Amino acid sequence: MYTLIDSLLPQFPISITDACSCMDVSRSGYYDWVARNRLPHQIDPLEMQLKDEIHQIAIEFPKYGYRRITKELHRRGFQANSKRILELMRVDNLLCIKKTFVPVTTNSNHNHRVYPNMARDMEVTGINQLWVADITYIQLPKEFIYLAVIIDVGSRRCIGWDLDRTIDTQLTLNALYKALDCRAGQNLDDLVHHSDQGVQYASNAYIECLEEHDIQISMSRRGNPYDNAFCESFIKTLKYEEVYLSDYRTSD
Repeated sequence: MYTLIDSLLPQFPISITDACSCMDVSRSGYYDWVARNRLPHQIDPLEMQLKDEIHQIAIEFPKYGYRRITKELHRRGFQANSKRILELMRVDNLLCIKKTFVPVTTNSNHNHRVYPNMARDMEVTGINQLWVADITYIQLPKEFIYLAVIIDVGSRRCIGWDLDRTIDTQLTLNALYKALDCRAGQNLDDLVHHSDQGVQYASNAYIECLEEHDIQISMSRRGNPYDNAFCESFIKTLKYEEVYLSDYRTSD
């Protein structure tokens, strides 16, 4: 089948996807067959250059998936869509293996008050208008540690953070204290603090601290990470650009 597909492609205006579909075979199987059976002079040199660059990026950034590798290729002057990069990475077995165990950082099963989402329709034009907060985990060789961050959306800056082995209210409070210290003396009128509905952010101690500073409280809808997409994006970038590349061994 693969030989027939290979002979038909130069003669007819049909894509590899359509040809494989007609023959009821997979594209990845076809590309694997091509890699194993074509002679060196039959291999497209531009494709080989692209594959070499993918390998270099995969070695340099071992935790990158195909989407981030596609963006890195674009930065390096290579033009290729993400689907094509996914196919090449699958054939060369370069796809990252996802971890099966993920610690839970958000517990919304509590009896504390839940606040409406005020951040969804906000138009942020400056600093101290919208702070977004979240918690994530960081996997070390022998343990998990937890990171709480607060981002000022207006400046795109992390203004408060705390790192600990325990995921509790004190973790988030410490990050909030640092954010308040960072912006001490500045005008915090009309400031909105946005988070998920986790028990750490809904706790009495955390809410009292926000109310003491006249900060308005906003929370995402339950189970909807898109309501706090800015903070989610920051955390993802932090992990891929710093944590995974630095090979941290301990939390110290």
